[in-house]
Amino acid sequence: MHMPAPRALALRTTGATYPGRPEQVRAVRADLRGLLDRCPMADDVILCASELAANAALHSDSARPSGEFTVRVKVSPGDYAWIEVEDNGGPWITTVADSDRGSGRGLDIVRALAADWGIDGDHHSRTVWARLDWPAT
Repeated sequence: MHMPAPRALALRTTGATYPGRPEQVRAVRADLRGLLDRCPMADDVILCASELAANAALHSDSARPSGEFTVRVKVSPGDYAWIEVEDNGGPWITTVADSDRGSGRGLDIVRALAADWGIDGDHHSRTVWARLDWPAT
């Protein structure tokens, strides 16, 4: 059973493409705040989108010069929020510095918060997506 959505909330979607640099994750969060106004799981959606965007900017070919990643979010009040981040594919790049910084937990966070998630695509383009269900009453 889902919590009824406030009447003022209607289906909302957004999509934006960002340069493939880690500092762009801040812009992703800022862009989503307005879309998620009065959404009871806004913090979780922003956290998941941030983690997926950071992965795209750090670990895919989006990190190369002129690389980019696209974030798309759909909020269906009373039902779910859908997040997807499309990157420029390539091998999944990890570094020793990631381990030293304690990085590498982003997908664990997404896995813990999302009702479902997955990775589609190949070395040309990869989309990581997550679905967060509306909180039950």
